[in-house]
Amino acid sequence: MTAGHKAQMDADRILVVDDDARIRQMLVRYFEDNGFRVTAVGNGTAMRSELARESYAAIFLDLVLPNGENGLELLRELRGTSDVPVLMLTGQDDVTDKVVGLEVGADDYIAKPFHLRELLARLRTVLRRRTPSVLASQSGALDEENLEFEGWRLDVSRRRLTSPLGADVSLTTGEFDMLLVFVRNRGRVLSRDKLMDLTRNRNLEAFDRAIDAQIVRLRKKIETDPKSPELIQSVRGVGYVFTGRPSYSSSI
Repeated sequence: MTAGHKAQMDADRILVVDDDARIRQMLVRYFEDNGFRVTAVGNGTAMRSELARESYAAIFLDLVLPNGENGLELLRELRGTSDVPVLMLTGQDDVTDKVVGLEVGADDYIAKPFHLRELLARLRTVLRRRTPSVLASQSGALDEENLEFEGWRLDVSRRRLTSPLGADVSLTTGEFDMLLVFVRNRGRVLSRDKLMDLTRNRNLEAFDRAIDAQIVRLRKKIETDPKSPELIQSVRGVGYVFTGRPSYSSSI
């Protein structure tokens, strides 16, 4: 089986990690009714086992799990090996927890109680951002381009970043979208509100630290010295500006 075929097969597979059996049952029933294949587990150990066995398009991960497990720690562990989209679920509508989740690498953060239709909409938004549209691919539109800057290559259709040394650099959905916006807007100062609009992250709510957290993570991956960034620079009181010089080439 080719990697492309497997990715296509796994595009509708999601994993739910929540210690509440009622929530697991509800999410399995609802998302399967909407065309997804759903596996639900109650703890981090079972999550690791599932991820070792199967590939998933997205994960719903509860913040508080049994036996002292912490969803943020599981997310941090996951981000060490995978960029699979993660939507955090929590009964604590706390801004600090939300910011920490985004800093660690969550793609979205949803407080309980939630409406199932909203949960479905947020999942679809994350998956749309993750997967290039078939129409754009067929038309040879912007999603087919390779964007190059300072030796880096951003393959938009495959959503891959390659370093100047030729190594693949793993990016979360949010990080990729953020970098793509910066590269396409080189030299333009972008406010946090504008970055929210351009990356379609309005569902994360417009508080400054959500954007700042993603940029901190992105700098760690593309800057020679993240503490003294040269590519993504801060503009005091305004926002950020990307200074890397890109060149455009068509996909091969």
